[in-house]
Amino acid sequence: MTGETALSDWFVAGALLAGGFFLFVSGLGLLRLPDVFTRMHASTKAGTVGAGLIFLGVAVHSRDLTTLSLSLLTVVFLLVTVPVGTHAIARVAYRIRVPLWRNTHIDEWREQYEAERAADTARE
Repeated sequence: MTGETALSDWFVAGALLAGGFFLFVSGLGLLRLPDVFTRMHASTKAGTVGAGLIFLGVAVHSRDLTTLSLSLLTVVFLLVTVPVGTHAIARVAYRIRVPLWRNTHIDEWREQYEAERAADTARE
């Protein structure tokens, strides 16, 4: 076994273990956190990092240009689409009045959305 092979094997093992850890934390956050907004935060942040690390480990392990490019494109796709999708879901959840966690003290959107709701009601 050459030094380069051993180093890449260690990198792949580390990336896969770290990715698995982040995905575990993401799943744990979905089970343990109190409301939809904090659950989304856990699932998107830790889930994206975990999936990215696993794809990175697969790309290094395969040593194939096609697998490398598909893995990197998948990571870029995740980094671009997950925040946008999460933001859209959070807006909809807030607009349909999904309850916030009881210990939430600051609601910066309340005034804006109450004004929009009042304007919508006045138009009807």
